[in-house]
Parts: sequence; C-alpha cells; structure tokens
Amino acid sequence: MTKTVSEAGALSGLRVLELGTLLAGPFCGQLLGDMGAEVIKIEPPGQGDPMRVWGRQAAGDPSLWWPVIARNKKAITLDLRLPPGQDLLKALVAKSDFLLENFRPGTLEKWGLGWDQLAAVNPRLIMIRVSGYGQTGPYAHRAGFGAIGEAMGGLRYVVGDPSTPPSRMGISIGDSLAATFACVGALAALHHRERTGQGQVVDSAIYEAVLAMMESLVTEYDKTGYVRERTGAILPNVAPSNVYPTGDGLVLIAANQDTVFRRLCEAMQQPGLAQDARYLTHQARGARQQELDALIARWTAPQTTRQVLALMDAHGVPAGQIYRAPEMLEDPHFAAREAIVKVAHPQFGELRMQNVVPKLSATPGAVRAPSPALGEHNDAIYLGLLGLERARYDALKAARVI
Repeated sequence: MTKTVSEAGALSGLRVLELGTLLAGPFCGQLLGDMGAEVIKIEPPGQGDPMRVWGRQAAGDPSLWWPVIARNKKAITLDLRLPPGQDLLKALVAKSDFLLENFRPGTLEKWGLGWDQLAAVNPRLIMIRVSGYGQTGPYAHRAGFGAIGEAMGGLRYVVGDPSTPPSRMGISIGDSLAATFACVGALAALHHRERTGQGQVVDSAIYEAVLAMMESLVTEYDKTGYVRERTGAILPNVAPSNVYPTGDGLVLIAANQDTVFRRLCEAMQQPGLAQDARYLTHQARGARQQELDALIARWTAPQTTRQVLALMDAHGVPAGQIYRAPEMLEDPHFAAREAIVKVAHPQFGELRMQNVVPKLSATPGAVRAPSPALGEHNDAIYLGLLGLERARYDALKAARVI
C-alpha cells in the first residue's frame, strides 16, 4: 500500500508571531517553521534582527547565518514601542496561535503587551518566553546571554582540558537548548489547549535548559560530595572511549560496554584482553583507563583511518571520524538521508544547509522558503491578513510604525 505523505508539515495551519532576536527565540521559531507552522517574524522598522549581519562573511556582505535561522519565515516590520504598533500586534495576536519572544523579562509588560493583556485578546494564545534566568526569581531582571546560562547551568565548568580554564562549545549551545525546550513546551501547551481551549505561558530559561542536560551532576554531589571536573576527550572511568591516532588522522572508538569491548579485542586480534582481570569489567577498565587507551593507540597508530573503521564496522564496534563541514558534504550517508539540503536563495543563488530534524514519515518537515528580506511580507500581512485599508497602511509606514 502506498503511504500518503503530506507536503504541508505537521504544524500546518498554526501561526507563530516571532518577536525575538538573535538565537534563543528565533531558533525555536525555526523549529516550528521547519515543521510547517506559519512563522511571522516581527522586526523593528529599518533595523531588523542583528542575525541579519552576524556570521562569517566579508564586511557588508549578506549574513550566512541568517539564511539558516530565518528559513521558513515571513518578515514584517513593526515598532512595538509605539501605541499604534502595540495595537497592530494585538490584532495579529487575535489571529495567531503562538507568540514567541526572548526579550528581557518585563519588556513586553512595559509596552502593555504582557500575558494578561494578550490573553484578554486571545485566551487560546500560547506565549513562548525564552530568557536567561526565567520570568521569575531574583535574577529574572538580569541581562542573560547564552554563554552566561551555560556557565550557570554547569556546562562551561566541565568542558575542556583539565590543564586549561573552562572552554566554550564552538556553537551557541545554551541558546539552542533553551529554544529547543521552548519548542517542546509549546507543543505540550498546544496539546493541553486542544483538550481545554486554554492557552498558557511557556517559560524557558537558558540556565535551566543547560542544567537539564547535566545528567547526574547535581545528584552525585548531593549524595557523595563528588564534583565533576574537566576531563578533556574522555569521561572518567568510562573506557575505552576516546580519540585514537591513526597513520593519517584520528578515529573515535567507543567500546566501553563489556560485549563491545570483547568485539574490539577480537578486531585487534587480542581476544585474551577481554578475559584479562585488568580489563574484564567496566569498573576494572575504568580504573586502568590511561593504560588501556595507550594500548589501543599503539594498535591504531600504524593503520589508516579507513582500515580501522572497516575493522570496527566488521566487528560491530561503534567508531567514526571526527567530521567537519567538508567531510559532511562528501559523506554518502548524509547524502542518502538528505541530512544536508540545497536551498534556492535570492541573494546567494543556492545554499547548502542542515535539513529538518527529526524526520516524520507522514508529515515531514522541509525547508520550504528561504530567509526573507526585512519587511518582505508587510503587504501580505497588513493588507491581506489584517485587512488594513491602503490609506491607513501608508500612514503607518510614513510614521515608521511599520
């Protein structure tokens, strides 16, 4: 039987008003848009989201970051600091399902656009709020960037080599985690609304999103006094699981489970290692982690990366290269699953970028539209969706409300 696949996306028919800037809010908007929601990005007239100019590109050239974070979105301009702009936002709220923002807590309230005011306009509204410290608590008013949330949530302290100060990840992981949890919360709130008809506030704090990923870090300290430290490329007492040298590069091997370690030993043609009391159990291998890593490194070093990976695959041992963008673009598995897609773009002609995840069998997400120009959809939204008269629309443009 042929399966019917929708091209609209699972969230088709839902409308999101995105007020945020930079990453913590807009990445949530990207996720919702990727799955089919109509995302209307609202930016200040003449200014726009700073992401329009961030990223690695020549000065004055278009941003190469913006096309990813703003894909599948429409763009309008609106000054929320002005009363006419606030009235227009409320008119849009009446026709929308979600409002997404990542201003400092209290900003929307200062403009008369807090939850109470917006819920009065649309009781079914789901208000998604992403911030550094959350909407409540003694730190709520503080400016909170992703880097600070990563530090407060515990991630920064454990990243890097123990011989150096704490390192940062090479990506804005705190912002992205908060945005991802905001998206999860929004979909949970949507399910609740389907049962009750009532909207609610989704409060996603960057530091809490990071904290949620910290495994048993707090519990270990609470019960044993143990404080996790930076450990570089390894997790202490989890062995073997490390990066090993080859004749032409590096390979990552993760064989810390008993049965997998036995298969690694067979691949190394040293099956006796798996029965050696020094390496027989998880605890024993952990106690001799450096010794075991050195032994495996001596085996991998004379071989090519391809040879090691072939042996690991043949014996069912998890292993892989450490990829950069060039390796991703050349890999047949990436190609077969369309993990990277080509997107037609008015400024760049064609761009390659990561595809939508996760994959849904019946209602897959897709990159349906490239990033919009500032105010590109003003006519469609204000004249079409809201039905403003042309004279009023022109007057609002002249007054720089839109």
